[in-house]
Amino acid sequence: MIIIDGKQYDIGAQNFENLEQVFTKVVEDGHLEDRIVTDVMINQEPFTEIYPHQAEDIDMSEVESVEIVTMATEDMAVEITLELYKVVNLMSEGGKRVAALFRQADDAEALETYQDLIDVIRNFLNMIGILRDEYSLKDHQSYLESAEELNTMFTEMSAVLENEDWILLADLLEYEFLPAVERWKKVIKSLRDDIRKVKK
Repeated sequence: MIIIDGKQYDIGAQNFENLEQVFTKVVEDGHLEDRIVTDVMINQEPFTEIYPHQAEDIDMSEVESVEIVTMATEDMAVEITLELYKVVNLMSEGGKRVAALFRQADDAEALETYQDLIDVIRNFLNMIGILRDEYSLKDHQSYLESAEELNTMFTEMSAVLENEDWILLADLLEYEFLPAVERWKKVIKSLRDDIRKVKK
């Protein structure tokens, strides 16, 4: 028995040897077009592949039921924008923490946390870039200004970092980085509005 998003799905009379073949058939039949799989249940137990193509090793004689839960890609994109708000708050907290550590002359801890912050920002910008390519935001003034502002700031902060001027770096984080990060909330809102227009 195969259920996709609560509806029973007739896979036909074919005999499938393993679970991978079933998944391939579901994809071929177009059931996952513009959708993202969020959950898979095998015999009412959650299933996640621990290694690539693990589904090939699951014999269909052991499978009584397969349930696939999906979400429209646009809905998933909206969910991601909600997560991005949380990331903006994280970046803000990270910036405050790094500045405080530099002011306390805890340089080693501050530099380590600063590196983590840079990684978070890089991932954040990548995700915004992917959503932007997919759902517009191409010429939004708020996006262009915010991206340019962060770029300029990173160049400046890198130079300060090389000079090991920790107090100036703390000032930059507090007085320039934090307000700049807050402005990304407006960008995320524009992005979410664009995605919702696509959904209609």
